Amino acid sequence: MIATLLFLFLSWAGSDGMAQEPAGGKAPAVSKRPPVVLSEQALRLHHQALLVDGHNDLPWQIRSRAGGRVEALDIRRPRPRLHTDMERLRAGGIGAQFWSAFAPVSHPQPVVAFQEQIDLIRRMCAFYPEFELALTAADIRRIRREGKIAGLIGVEGGHAIGNSLGVLRNLYALGARYMTLTHSANLDWADSATDEPKLGGLSPFGEDVVRTMNRLGMLVDISHVSAETMADVLKVAQAPVIASHSSAFALAPHPRNVPDSILAQLPQNGGVIMVNFYTGYLVGEVVQALEEVKKVRRELRQRYPEEEEFRAQFAAWRAANPVESGTVHHVVDHIDHIAKVAGIDHVGLGSDFDGISQLPRQLQDVSMFPYITQEMLNRGYSETDIGKVLGLNLLRALEQAEQVASSLTEAAK
Repeated sequence: MIATLLFLFLSWAGSDGMAQEPAGGKAPAVSKRPPVVLSEQALRLHHQALLVDGHNDLPWQIRSRAGGRVEALDIRRPRPRLHTDMERLRAGGIGAQFWSAFAPVSHPQPVVAFQEQIDLIRRMCAFYPEFELALTAADIRRIRREGKIAGLIGVEGGHAIGNSLGVLRNLYALGARYMTLTHSANLDWADSATDEPKLGGLSPFGEDVVRTMNRLGMLVDISHVSAETMADVLKVAQAPVIASHSSAFALAPHPRNVPDSILAQLPQNGGVIMVNFYTGYLVGEVVQALEEVKKVRRELRQRYPEEEEFRAQFAAWRAANPVESGTVHHVVDHIDHIAKVAGIDHVGLGSDFDGISQLPRQLQDVSMFPYITQEMLNRGYSETDIGKVLGLNLLRALEQAEQVASSLTEAAK
């Protein structure tokens, strides 16, 4: 069995779904480290562990590509244009997956859209016998023991609540177990990482949002928020926070990443930073190059409203301006850094699969998680510490959030 898995991984290593980028030419020089070679030891360890991925955007792909009809984008069939399908989830050893309930900040009815996405995720978990919706840490453990994949709901963006704590409580009742406080733009009550500062962190209402999430047992997600918002959250939070899909600012200075000043506070809080796989958040020397790609894409989209012409123009520009992808080594570099500053108990994995376009080599789809296990073994991590990074740290944070909620409920009686 292990030999078969090893053969499949070596076959998949050359396939990178929709993440392929032009090669050669002008790409910035990144690591020349050799490819990671999978061993039977790594595969065995990986598939015995509980792997929890903090963020996957497949639900938005189902909405945008199939009108929200789960059966119309059946992932039991190979889906080479996506990063995710059932066969590759199994090969990747996923034990629990946070599916992102997302709607753009520009959506005219965000509260409705988010509830539709939560409904989509619940339907997805019901449609596939391989999945089961998980609401607690105990559910994750049980579902994993039964050989299925635990599906959890993560709300990506506080615009989901429409400035209403009642809507927030309803989202929890519908199954959401984390909420990212902002997305790409500021809210009335919290500053985003990718917008001009307005509040300098959280407003008093934003602090109430954090307190309410603690009372519910809902993880507060500091991905996408400004560093000042992160700091304010840590002043208020009574339960562990997470960054469901962010990396280390010290290695890749993008505002979506977490600075060392925040990492240093995690041991006291108990939180977990779940490393994002997007090359633009991983590799310091290509951060600006990929920001330029996004800028040009927006400009070309405005200049060429016809989709076919836009695609042709953008493809031509990319061919003339290639950006080299990172590698699995870069992901483990971020694990190393977060473990060094915050401690091994405060790092996890949040791939952002099916939500990003340029992925590291040997991490181009959900089948490739074992390469992280192998590289951590190569760097001398113990099996215990690898298990923590793969999923046990996140599980512990969720359990602690549940305990805090229970304590706060008892104290309020």
